[in-house]
Amino acid sequence: MSVRALVVDPSAPAAVRLAEVADPVPGPGQALVDVSHASLNYGDLNDARSGRVPVGAVLGSDAAGVVVQAAADGTGPAVGTRVVALASGAFAQRVAIDVGALAEVPRGLEPAHAVALPVAGVAALRSLRTAGLAPDKRVLITGASGGVGRFGVQLAARAGAYVIASVGSAARGKGLVEVGADEVLIGLEGLQRPVDVVIDSVGGPQLVAAWNLLAPGGSVQSVGWTSGEPAVFPPYATVGPAKSLTSFVIEGDTGADLAVLTELAAEGAITVEIGWQGPWDCFHEAAEALHGRRISGKAVLEVA
Repeated sequence: MSVRALVVDPSAPAAVRLAEVADPVPGPGQALVDVSHASLNYGDLNDARSGRVPVGAVLGSDAAGVVVQAAADGTGPAVGTRVVALASGAFAQRVAIDVGALAEVPRGLEPAHAVALPVAGVAALRSLRTAGLAPDKRVLITGASGGVGRFGVQLAARAGAYVIASVGSAARGKGLVEVGADEVLIGLEGLQRPVDVVIDSVGGPQLVAAWNLLAPGGSVQSVGWTSGEPAVFPPYATVGPAKSLTSFVIEGDTGADLAVLTELAAEGAITVEIGWQGPWDCFHEAAEALHGRRISGKAVLEVA
């Protein structure tokens, strides 16, 4: 048997095409999930073009759907449970997923909203946690109109921090004050006072500028590099009072963090903005809009 999936193909637009792949066979600690929605991240586009995901392999990390076969070892959710997951090869009609990567979708939370949470929400939550988020901190979120950025603004504000949201244009800053930003800036223009935490998804010259704004003891978490530009630090920029620039990647089980995020979303404590939603055979349209920075929030694919 086979299922349809979005696979890497360098000859296709956006280096991705729909294809038939083998029906997944779950391991003892994996549940089989029929996927109804998937969420496209900027990193997925880089994965397809860079070779990090091999040609012919299924792309994607964010999936939501229903468990159709529970894990053989007795762990994880039962058949019929609505779930969301962060799993490799998520862009398929059916996916075998480690139970540690799954969270049940609470009643009242639509799958299209739940599926926006895995990569972007977990990255925001864990990077803020690692950076030492606290109520007295000044937190700078770059790329604040994107998925990670918008969740980062909301989570930092909920923790009582002073939140500065940096965006590429006035239009992309729309709605950020309403979800918790104390200031919304175009780039870093006008930012004079030091900050304690930076969650950066832009990279390039803006990363260097953010480093220069970091207070002693502060932390920059590098969670993305959407600018595609090099970051050139001038001589002695890294000499002085201790502060840190830390690379970031999501590792290990994500189910517990996903459970926290889905509960917050179900309660309305954090909001999910969907900037594009459509059938997955329009993947190229979504990819072009995301790459062209024409989407605020998340792009959600409806799996046929």
